[in-house]
Amino acid sequence: MSAPTSPHGFDVVRRRGYRPEQVDTRLAVLTADRDEAADRVDRLTAAVEELEAEAARLRRVVAELPPQTFETLGERAISLLATVEEEAADVTAAARQYAAAEEAAAAAHAEQQRAAALAHADQLRAAAEQHAAQILAAAEETAAAERSAARSEVAELNATLHTELEELRERGAALLAAQRQDEQERTEAFDAELAGRLAEQEAAIAARTQAAEDRLADLRRGFAEAEEAARHRQEDADARAADLVAEARAAAERVERETARILREHDEAREEMHARMDHVRHSLASLTGRDPVDEHA
Repeated sequence: MSAPTSPHGFDVVRRRGYRPEQVDTRLAVLTADRDEAADRVDRLTAAVEELEAEAARLRRVVAELPPQTFETLGERAISLLATVEEEAADVTAAARQYAAAEEAAAAAHAEQQRAAALAHADQLRAAAEQHAAQILAAAEETAAAERSAARSEVAELNATLHTELEELRERGAALLAAQRQDEQERTEAFDAELAGRLAEQEAAIAARTQAAEDRLADLRRGFAEAEEAARHRQEDADARAADLVAEARAAAERVERETARILREHDEAREEMHARMDHVRHSLASLTGRDPVDEHA
């Protein structure tokens, strides 16, 4: 199927206007015709001007000649001169008419060519505008499709990121729960160990206290026995009894002081142990986020 043709002989190309090579060729032909017509008008104008100059020269020559009576000439010469003058006038008039006609034809042809060129330029401009509109519409359609695809891709990416974020949150929560469970188990084990050590120390202190109290009781019994013996032997050894009583009292006082010291050391050790346990609990609580529990309150 052949391509459609414009009124000026151009093949119309779909979505692209006319074929550029045909347009250039046609414009070149029109330009050549216009230049040729202008050259012809110039040549005819020059010829007319030469004929007018020659006629003027001949008139001057004739005017400078002495008056001719033509009586001496024959009728044939007079008739020939009249014929030549008439032919010269006819040739001059015909040349002027031809030049005027050629100039008018050239001007009309140039006007036609100019109008055709303007019409063709309008057609080219309209075709270019239509082509530009089609390109713009296609570009907008492509841009819209790309924007839609980009929105879909962004939405899909957001959904993927949301899923991955939820998975990370769940894994983080599980890790945090496991860590807290581990910290709680370690804290409970440490508390149990501390409680065991404290119980051992308290048992040791209680044993030392009981031993001191037993020793004090023994001393007191010894003191009582010494007093009893002193009373029985008072008549024989009052001085010795007084010494024994003094020694027994001094020994009792030493035992009481030693017992008080042991009890004070026990209290200080227990308070220090509780303070250390409180410090450890607060440290673990700050690491795990649990509230410390005062177990010895």
